[in-house]
Order: sequence, then structure tokens, then C-alpha cells
Amino acid sequence: MDLGDEQQRAEWKARLGSMFRDRKVLTGMLPLAAMTPWVAMLREAGARRPLVLATGTGAGPVPTEEEAEVHFLETDHHRSMTEELRAVDHLARHLPEPAAAAVAAYDPDRTGWWLAGPFVAAEPIDGRPVVGGRPAAWLALEDKLLAEGIWSEVGALHAEARVRPVDAAVLRDASADVDEGAGVVWAGDARDGFNGGGDFTRWVLTDEDRAAALAFFASRCDRVRVMPFLDGVPCSIHGIVLPDGTAAFRPVELAILRGPDRQFVYGGQGTTWDPPEADREAMRELVRRTGEHLRARVGYRGAFGIDGVLTAGGFRPTELNSRAAGGLNTLATGLDGDGFTLLQIVCVADRDPGVTVAELEGWAVPAMDAHRVAKAIGMSRRRVVEQSVDLPVVWDGTTLRRADAEQATATVQVGPSAVGAFCRLMGDVLSPGERLGPLNAALFGFLDDELGTGFGHVEVAPDLRTATP
Repeated sequence: MDLGDEQQRAEWKARLGSMFRDRKVLTGMLPLAAMTPWVAMLREAGARRPLVLATGTGAGPVPTEEEAEVHFLETDHHRSMTEELRAVDHLARHLPEPAAAAVAAYDPDRTGWWLAGPFVAAEPIDGRPVVGGRPAAWLALEDKLLAEGIWSEVGALHAEARVRPVDAAVLRDASADVDEGAGVVWAGDARDGFNGGGDFTRWVLTDEDRAAALAFFASRCDRVRVMPFLDGVPCSIHGIVLPDGTAAFRPVELAILRGPDRQFVYGGQGTTWDPPEADREAMRELVRRTGEHLRARVGYRGAFGIDGVLTAGGFRPTELNSRAAGGLNTLATGLDGDGFTLLQIVCVADRDPGVTVAELEGWAVPAMDAHRVAKAIGMSRRRVVEQSVDLPVVWDGTTLRRADAEQATATVQVGPSAVGAFCRLMGDVLSPGERLGPLNAALFGFLDDELGTGFGHVEVAPDLRTATP
């Protein structure tokens, strides 16, 4: 099969989507705008009009009344992305009474399916099957304390690390053991569930840093991973475990910026940056080995990603994301997002994906290289708007500034979220070879000036491998 042929790819997608044909589908647990692509995908697949349980409006276009039945959930304000994502599975299984009534009215005979993201477990919800959710063994792999063992088992070059209990003296000694001169990074365990977005990660350089980090982890974790601070471009590499092997794609830049008091401030992902060819191929080979390791270890299927840093000495992995992470969604942007989403759902459901590694890579990798994407985003903890707003802007290569709609080269969208506000830049303003980091830093500065989002001054990690800023 040639997925580069639009007709053949359309036929392949139709086969993947046939599992939803004439099916009632319940979905949501996210802002409504985030569900717009899924609603469109379900409609094309022939599903019945879905019921979307939304946690808010979000930023960007939302489904019409014709496209989806929508019920807004009353949810608590979350202080972090980790809290928000941890609440997803519990919310789906303990719906408020009005939402439960909406579900019962939509699907009284329980013939519908829940279409879930990776933060919902695969077990049925109130008698309805869950598609898209993860088995517990796969979710457990995201505990950052397990990563070092995986890198050793697959033969990956990685930074020396220590896993130690949350104890002041023990962590001080472990930090001294691995510090290479720029401090260390502490990452907390998953004792109480998934953590991400840098919420349980601390850059520790001074005594004050150590005391603050210890105070944070003491009530949240039993153990902490200590590893040297790695300087260089934060990036990720993604793959999909298929029946005949593991497909590996191209690297993705992660806009992880350095904020006040050595905080890591998470932005978006982009593919305009290119690492050296040898590093790119080494990263792809690491994905292949890791995918086969996961298959043998837990019967893994579908997408996963490896985050790390391209240091002066090459790529060093730091964590495993056992799901279709944001970087893979970025890679699929402008190619065939529905195709990748359906492929992931089918793989996790242990159905025939109808494609081989050679067929998927043969189409996707050249297409990803040809179509570059720069997704600059931000998640502020301040609720700076109560409904989605669009701000026209111009990017001059250094800063973003407000512009008339006629002069604008991009749009900044800002909408409310369960954490505070979700912000993103819409528009193609970067060329191949340019990095996303400076653009995302400019987005934060613009949002602070215009809306008081509170990101603060941030700095971009340097490209030490190619000696470019």
C-alpha cells in the first residue's frame, strides 16, 4: 500500500474508522475546543452524533450543535497540568449527577463506547467499553524513576543518575555524586499518579534550590531521581509499535524554557529545527530498540515518545512517554491527523492496523520533513480571559507585537482552561532550520505584556551540537 497516494490513504483510514460506524460515542474530559478534531474525525468515520463532556470552552473553534451534543462539566480549578490530568480518569468514572444524567439520556441501553485519551484507563466505564485508554502496565512506564533501567536495557547512552529516598542528606550526597558543574535535576516518582509538564521536575544548583525542592517533594513523593543538568536543545523522538516492527519518525524540538529561579517553563513543539543527520538517525534507531523492548516487556502497541536533550555529546534520553504524546500530534499536523489518531486507537485496541512499518515510514517521514510545524503554546495558571479571544500579531524574528488584522502574520488565541488559561500562536512564521524556542519565548513575553499571564522572563536553551543560537 502506498499511503502517499491520497485515494489509498483514504481507503486505509476508512478501514481504520469502520470500528466507529453507526456507533454512539461518548468522549471529552477536556476543553471543548480540544475535542473539535475528534468530533470531525468521528463524523467522517460514520459514527453517530457524539456526546462531548467538556471541562470548559478552551481556545479556538468548537463543534457546532449539529456536529456534537455538548454537556459542560463543573470541575475544580487545578493548580497544575499534573492535577488536571490526574483528575481525568476519576472524573470519567465519577461523573457529577447532571453529566451522568446526560450520559444516560444519550445512551440508555449502554451500547455506546467511550473514546478516551491516554489518561483514562482501559477498563470499561459503567459497562461501556473504553477505546483509546491505556492498560495500567503501560501507564506505569511513565514513572521517571523507571527510565534509567529502560535505557540500560536497550543500550542507550544516557546520563548517570541516582534514585534516592526523599531525605535531605541522601539527596545532597547523590547530587554531589552526579553534578557535572551546572547543577542537577530532581524528578519525582509517580507514587500518587502520573506527573508531567515539568511539575515534578526541579533544577537544583544552590542550597536554596535544594531546600525548596525538598519541601516540594517531601509531601508528594517517596523517591526522587537525581541526574546532572543537561545543557542543549530539549527534543523528542517518536515511534509506533506495529505488528511487524517499530516505525520511527523525525525529531521534534521541545520549547522547554528557563524561567525565574531556574524553573522549567513548558511551551510547545516544533519540527522546523534540524539536528545533525547522524544524531537524527541515532535517535530513530533508539526508538526502534525501545519499541521492541516495550513489546517484549508489556505487550506494547501503538505510539510512544522519548524526551531528552541534544547535548554537545549527542542525544541523551531523560524520560519515556508511553502514549501518543504532543510531539507526535505535532508531527501529524498538516499530514493526516485523523489517520494517526485512528491508527493509535486501532493499535491500542489490538486490531489490525492495516499498515507495515515500511509503508508508514515510507510516506510519513518524507512528508514530515517536507511539512514543517511550529506550535508555540503556553499554559498560564492565571485565568486571564473568560472566553476565547484572538489577538492579531506580527512576528519580526525577535518579538511579537499587536497588529491590525490586515497586517497580521499570525494570531494569538487565548482561552480559559481548568488550570488557568491556554494560549497558542496560530500561523506559519518559521522556516526550516529555525528553532521554535525563541518564538515561544516571544509568545510568553507578549502574553505577559498584553494579558498579565505571569510567565516571567524566560531564556532559550542553546544549540551546543551545531553551535547556533
